[in-house]
Amino acid sequence: MHIDIISVLPEMFKGVIDCSILKRAQNKGLVEIEVHNLRDYTTNKHRQVDDYPFGGEAGMVLQIEPIDNIISALKEKRTYDEIIYTSPDGEVFDQQIANQMSSYKNIIILCGHYKGIDYRVREHLITREISIGDYVLTGGELAAAVMTDAIVRLIPGAIGDEQSALSDSFQDNLLAPPVYTRPADYKGWKVPEILLSGHQAKIDDWKLQQSMERTERLRPDLLNKKE
Repeated sequence: MHIDIISVLPEMFKGVIDCSILKRAQNKGLVEIEVHNLRDYTTNKHRQVDDYPFGGEAGMVLQIEPIDNIISALKEKRTYDEIIYTSPDGEVFDQQIANQMSSYKNIIILCGHYKGIDYRVREHLITREISIGDYVLTGGELAAAVMTDAIVRLIPGAIGDEQSALSDSFQDNLLAPPVYTRPADYKGWKVPEILLSGHQAKIDDWKLQQSMERTERLRPDLLNKKE
């Protein structure tokens, strides 16, 4: 997989993509992540990529020219499954979208910033708009980092134990069951006996029951998605 991230603040990604699972996945050759500075694609001598919006609204807007320039340059190198814009009014990112995108070969993530981007970018260049929640961030860099992490960890081989990813919360629109480790008894707080029984079928039934109970109690909206 190849992920191109377009940003006016590329330095925000260094700590994210250079550690943990993302770093290991890159070292294994499972994914290539390139972060591009949008300012490198403007013709403005001051490297300006934003301007005031028509109509007198407050704030600044990312211009169409540098965005078109970089997307055009990237598309000359490879074909993309999606060109994504991080937007608070996009569809809400979830585990099912992460699963889908983990099978893609190439994606572009354009980070929104300031008041937004020239709407013509959204009309003519973007194939999908995604939000990570109903709130507004200073820019789309954090959203892009969240999406990249969620997608890459699902690529086969990125995690040492691939079954671990399959049992994550939200994979079946259910929250994950409780997990415990040693010691089995700490200050009188005990691990459920069933988990110590060695009876895998009963343990699996307990886990499913716990997932259902926790989802119904904490996130009943997820159960509606299963219907």
